Amino acid sequence: MRIALTYNLRLSDSEEEAEFDTQETVNTLAGAIERLGHRLERFEVSGPASRTVARLEAYSPDLIFNTAEGRRGRFREAFYPALFDELGFAYTGSDAYALALTLDKQLTKMILSKHGIRTPGWQYVEKLNELQPENLRFPVIVKPNFEGSSKGITQDSIAETLEQVKEKVAKALEKYPAGVLVEEYISGRDLTVPFLAAVDNDYDGVLAPVEYVIDPEVSQGRKYAIYDYELKTRREKSVSVRAPANIPAKMSEDIRKTAQKILQVLDCRDLGRLDFRVSDAGVPYFLEINALPSLEPGAGIYAAAELEGLHLDGVINSIIQSAGKRHKIRDSKSRQGKPARKTGPLRVGFSFNVKRVKPSATAEIVQEDSEAEYDSPNTLQAIREAIASWGHEVIDLEATAELPTVLSSTPLDIVFNIAEGFKGRNRESQVPAMLELLDIPYTGSDPATLSIALDKALAKKIVRQAGILTPNFQLMVTGKERLNKEFTSFPLIVKPVAEGSSKGVVTKSVCNSEAELRDVVREIAGKYQQPALIEEYIGGREFTVGLLGERRPRVLPPMEIVFLDKAEKNPVYSFQHKLDWTDRIRYDAPAKIEPALLEKLRTAARNSFMALGCRDVARIDFRMDDKGRIYFIECNPLPGLTPGWSDLVLIAQGAGMDYRTLIGEIMAPAIRRYKEREARRAQTENPAGAHAPPLNKVVQRIEEQTAQAAATAAATAAPQEPTPPPRPELKS
Repeated sequence: MRIALTYNLRLSDSEEEAEFDTQETVNTLAGAIERLGHRLERFEVSGPASRTVARLEAYSPDLIFNTAEGRRGRFREAFYPALFDELGFAYTGSDAYALALTLDKQLTKMILSKHGIRTPGWQYVEKLNELQPENLRFPVIVKPNFEGSSKGITQDSIAETLEQVKEKVAKALEKYPAGVLVEEYISGRDLTVPFLAAVDNDYDGVLAPVEYVIDPEVSQGRKYAIYDYELKTRREKSVSVRAPANIPAKMSEDIRKTAQKILQVLDCRDLGRLDFRVSDAGVPYFLEINALPSLEPGAGIYAAAELEGLHLDGVINSIIQSAGKRHKIRDSKSRQGKPARKTGPLRVGFSFNVKRVKPSATAEIVQEDSEAEYDSPNTLQAIREAIASWGHEVIDLEATAELPTVLSSTPLDIVFNIAEGFKGRNRESQVPAMLELLDIPYTGSDPATLSIALDKALAKKIVRQAGILTPNFQLMVTGKERLNKEFTSFPLIVKPVAEGSSKGVVTKSVCNSEAELRDVVREIAGKYQQPALIEEYIGGREFTVGLLGERRPRVLPPMEIVFLDKAEKNPVYSFQHKLDWTDRIRYDAPAKIEPALLEKLRTAARNSFMALGCRDVARIDFRMDDKGRIYFIECNPLPGLTPGWSDLVLIAQGAGMDYRTLIGEIMAPAIRRYKEREARRAQTENPAGAHAPPLNKVVQRIEEQTAQAAATAAATAAPQEPTPPPRPELKS
């Protein structure tokens, strides 16, 4: 099975990252998954969600093993499962609903109390003036309502008087403004009850209770016997797990039955951990539930699982098996309400033109550039390896005259296209046009955009219509045409209208007189058999910006091409520079620019990308004049991908993105389009088998819980420990 391990990596000892996984935990989980015979890819999800989505789409896992906690907000644990649901990926653990509910301690207690679950009296407080501690039995404990890992819980969290609780609540709200829980403190000891749904026992996977035992030397100096934040994070070696807990067999059975009921009410799946407090009188109280429990080595879940004959790998396997059974991963039928999805490796065609003639140039003349836009065997191999590293099969498709026959006879899922085509100003669109004719999804922009962008004059007209600045320009075919009156002064720059890779751009392309300009135009028209583009020379800084994505592209940090030869009056990013960096230029990736300029470049790049209809990937070049105005120069929707060399690769490196990830992000939207195509085909082939959208989960579960609560209220209440005084009105 292809499994993606999603997690947040703990990089510091800060409280903000207390719930994240250490590198040791990640390695432990990864090792277990691989020992079980699965193919594994690690996904640290703390960065932009768009990057996680792109990588997941590129990898196309059968199952996501999820431990990601999310970074902020009351719904942080629910974020990734909700995202996986939206993308149609199977994953381990509870869904977004259950995770959002269980992170909210007071809402969990409110629901469970209506089902007859014994839990200490409490009050939820968002503002200090809401506090009504008079209705609670003292002492009380003050803790954050939306935190786990004992965050915010210390020896100082317990208040014994009204004055103390007001002071502690005020202090807690300053740090945790989302709300705090004031709960009656139960003097006794902590128990935890792990849950593994795949374990076949009399309690539907609820394991035997275990307890945390604090080193007597440490506990001597502690007034309250609580498993607080300090013990969980800084003095974890002072705490051991006793399995099973030292409690009577009848109490253990009652607690497991209670846990079984709680898990059913809250609809928790695959795994979990429930925390109880046993009072000095021997009465157990439910405290909270963690539907996304820690799987770090030494966690209570492993100790409890050993009593069922499961070692660490067995615990991980039980989680995988439970999720696999629930998602019916081995069932050939699509899951209800989800798009058709091919899991496992895809057959990825790789279309390219191979460079067999080495280009050459001097500062003044281009000697050989007929195959300058093609890719070297080394570049092609790097791309092949990057695609294959995502688990896909790669099929070479050299863009020759035989390609139409090869495409029509080769079964392909998608095509990773970098082919430049054969000839003409529409050459870059030739391979995508064939793929569209055969209904094969591919990476990159469509034929229309590729044709428009290659024609620099046409591209400039479109971006200008979209309100983006571009230098004044003119086309000449022979060099005899009248020069436009828009050009009020020299220098002007001349280049082929439909070439890439700076072909035809050398030092003398910047012309300081009309005679020079007409000579260069005639030379370009003769050599490239196409019109020459004349445009105003913008003499300021030069930037290039990479973009990834579809409708809302991700703009990578700009790169600046810094010209080092101060004696060069009108520098230009020439064909020679792209062959050899020399000592005349430097690449600053990311560019060292102020925030205002960064935002201007990002806006211009995004607007240009969208105006030209680009898709998946593009690189856009800009110049800035001495007044700080940004000018669009050109767009390359089929940028070079030579590792450590091409501009887009350098831009990605500057953004912290390695080569494999860059290729994966370019490939991901094409995989998404492939899945959409498969869904359409399935719908067309089997319209009668289509399912109606499922009932909204939240509405459905509220109705179920209301019915259950009504049934509970009608039943005879179970006997409990002495009845506490009436509780305050709870804030919903």
